[in-house]
Amino acid sequence: MHARELGVAGALEITPPVHPDRRGTFCPVYQEADYAAVLDGPPFRVARTALSVNHSGVARGVHYARPGSDTAKVVLCAAGTALDLVVDVRVGSPTFGRWDAVRLRPDRPRAVYCPPGVGHAFVAEAEGTVVVYLLSTPYRPEDEGAVSLSDPALGLPLPRGGEPVVSDRDLAAPALAEALDRGLLPHYRPDAGGGAEGHSRRRTET
Repeated sequence: MHARELGVAGALEITPPVHPDRRGTFCPVYQEADYAAVLDGPPFRVARTALSVNHSGVARGVHYARPGSDTAKVVLCAAGTALDLVVDVRVGSPTFGRWDAVRLRPDRPRAVYCPPGVGHAFVAEAEGTVVVYLLSTPYRPEDEGAVSLSDPALGLPLPRGGEPVVSDRDLAAPALAEALDRGLLPHYRPDAGGGAEGHSRRRTET
């Protein structure tokens, strides 16, 4: 398994091994020991999994774990194509306000690791895009916060030529500066797997 640091401190692009044969391919997307070898912080253990099936042009996020929650996540794409986004909303982080992007698709298996507190979003670029989440804590709705996908201060790469399809909740999410003023954002914790500082503000991997 190969890990590449993204431009958000502690976030990683994970490239698992792929085993092709005449039937197709087999890819072990998660093994605890492999993740322990590449992560800075505590071991990543899966407490729950979830998937979302999306129409083309759907955008979800930017979602983050509120203060007091230690939820880390691994995100991968099982069908279609997703432009996956990590956004640093952690107060005190050396990369606060920065984002990075990885294009996920099943014919080139990769995953994105988001340490606790890092914001996550994605844009579905194909009809029927299936995004799979591996999460480290049980679900509690009060643990999840959101900032606006369309915040001009972030400048996220949303689809051109039309507004993305978003939920009412995401549409009402505050801008990053407003969330900061209201004390809604988590704080940077290097011991939670956010110790590696990325270098670029914006980069899209194809």
